[in-house]
Amino acid sequence: MADQSTGGPLSEVRDESASEAGERLDHRLFGPVIFGLAILTSLIHLYFNTVSTLSELWTSALHFGLFGLICALTTPMFKARSVAGKRAVLGIDVFLGLAAMACAAYLILFENALYERGVNFSTGDWIVSIAAVLLILEFGRRTVGWFIPVLCILALSYVAWWGQYVDGIFNFPGLTWETVLFRSYIGGQGMLGSIARISWTYVFMFILFGAFLVKSGAGDFIIELARCAAGRFVGGPGFVAVFSSGLMGSVSGSSVANTVSTGVITIPLMRKAGFPARFAAGVEAAASTGGQLMPPVMGAGAFIMASYTQVSYLTIISVAALPALLYFLSVAMFVRIEAKRSHATRLEDAEAPTLKEVLKDGWHFLMPLVVLVAALVYGFTPTYAAGIAILSVIVASWLSKHPMGPRDILDALVMGARNITTTAILLITVGLIVMVVSTTGIGNTFSIMITDWAGGSLLITILLVALASLILGMGLPVTAAYIVLATLSAPAIYNLIAQSQLLDLLVSGNLPEQAKSIFMLVAPDKMELLNAPMDTATAQQLLASVPDTFSSQLLEQALSPATLSITLVAAHMVIFWLSQDSNVTPPVCLTAFAAAAIAGTPQMRTGFTAWKLAKGLYIVPLLFAYSPLITGNFTEMIQVFCFALFGVYAIVAGLEGYLEHPLNPVVRLLMFPIGLLMLWPHGQVLLDGAGLVIFVFAFVWSSRQGRRMATPAAA
Repeated sequence: MADQSTGGPLSEVRDESASEAGERLDHRLFGPVIFGLAILTSLIHLYFNTVSTLSELWTSALHFGLFGLICALTTPMFKARSVAGKRAVLGIDVFLGLAAMACAAYLILFENALYERGVNFSTGDWIVSIAAVLLILEFGRRTVGWFIPVLCILALSYVAWWGQYVDGIFNFPGLTWETVLFRSYIGGQGMLGSIARISWTYVFMFILFGAFLVKSGAGDFIIELARCAAGRFVGGPGFVAVFSSGLMGSVSGSSVANTVSTGVITIPLMRKAGFPARFAAGVEAAASTGGQLMPPVMGAGAFIMASYTQVSYLTIISVAALPALLYFLSVAMFVRIEAKRSHATRLEDAEAPTLKEVLKDGWHFLMPLVVLVAALVYGFTPTYAAGIAILSVIVASWLSKHPMGPRDILDALVMGARNITTTAILLITVGLIVMVVSTTGIGNTFSIMITDWAGGSLLITILLVALASLILGMGLPVTAAYIVLATLSAPAIYNLIAQSQLLDLLVSGNLPEQAKSIFMLVAPDKMELLNAPMDTATAQQLLASVPDTFSSQLLEQALSPATLSITLVAAHMVIFWLSQDSNVTPPVCLTAFAAAAIAGTPQMRTGFTAWKLAKGLYIVPLLFAYSPLITGNFTEMIQVFCFALFGVYAIVAGLEGYLEHPLNPVVRLLMFPIGLLMLWPHGQVLLDGAGLVIFVFAFVWSSRQGRRMATPAAA
């Protein structure tokens, strides 16, 4: 998760710090120390996730200590100009890193003594707890900037101090600082809570898996495969960017890293083929953003979602696949239309290998992904499946011309530890905010407030969450923004989606018998209405008659546990997708800025182009909420996907004013209702089919018009 600013004084400071970090890594004495520490950290975490019998709290503490030490050694506190200043900074960083390890060791050695005293802090407990919180805030400042540490300070002080002075629903009587510090560190509810546990299990194992894949040469294979599979079509370089970013993002889970790794190849290819430079950068940014939506990694989102919803990781990545594919295809639609408009050429490279040659030389790179999916389906936990997949990467590399040797394996261990350092620090830090939200109950309060503002409207609620995600995304990495928003607003969206499903049961007259007993208590005079279909207005009146104290019980009796679980996943998916928009939405759009740097285009204009191309980030979440794209059976999911695919294409044509030829204003405006006809959740296949027939007719007509326009031009 490489969230770094671009442009301005802050980026200059970070660039200087990065250069000093590079000096440390290249130092003849200090470099090997960091190299060995990274290897040791990876091996220890492999032990944690396989045969370890340590408690989760102790493991989380060691996770904090080890990555705190790596962060302190690899990310200097500030840039020093003189040699003496660099040595002083290095000394401070070494001290802070060792202090993090000391805090972990103290918890392991003296945890039992604290409970024997009845959880009364000793002087050592005070010192270590305060030191641990201050250290993680400092490490968070170094890796992701000031926003998260300041937010944590506000949250902790709210619990202990100024919450009692707030009027209204956010008034909180306050806890003692001893209780706050206990819950923040030693008690395992903040820094070492569930979010840290996700970090040292799922996130670490899958990022390490991605590091082994990259080190084995799979990254080059992915790009070559994309070039062969999509490069020879009209506008092929754009499809290469979409295809390669999807494949690379499926294992890397970082949109910025995805942009940098694939963009240096795809953006020049797109420009060479005739695409405008700003469009090429926008395509790469939009496609790389989709990498965090593509299973199996999903930028750590799948693991956090599994922890929050208590739904299996395998279920989450299985329902996430079709929406992610729909997003990438939506970007590909923009590519095709721009290729037609810009007269982009095909890739003509006589020396480029054929698809058969690429697969012949690199088919073994697909084996680890097959092994990973097979292990998950067989029933292994995600961490064990990732461990098996890592071993399969090494074995598969022995089938290539460049098998992984001991040095390559050590380099992959180092790469994995370094790649996760920022993510580990981020997740440990965000744990403090999650602890405050759960302690104060502010999440439910916020959800109620959103529901009141929206007037019970699901659409307005989603719009408010989208606005909040954009604002949070200006200062938080997308994973942190998702965690905060999910904690605050997931209950509201979940309740509204579940009530919508309950409303459908009432309208269709299919309400289960056990749910009718609730209405027997609250509205006995209307029981006869429940035995037959009714209109929507009557159903809404019936639901309004159920008091809030019975609403959760009604949902549990009307909807099956499996339906409620997948509905909760749908609510989290809405938030997770919306949290990605800060990658491509000005004024802070790091992925677009990274692509603009490669293409040499204006940052803000590139950001607006990427935002236009990433319209799927807003359309698909509406399908989560209003259609069975996630919550339905397989047939319903495929049906929604197919009609949505053409519906999105129609809307893209309307936005661009181009299909297979330039559209006149009337036809361009008609594209929007045609698209909405296939996207609108009316549940009528005939209406969807009518929209599809009209769009296909328009596409064929536009294709003929395009050929007629091309004939005189060619002559």
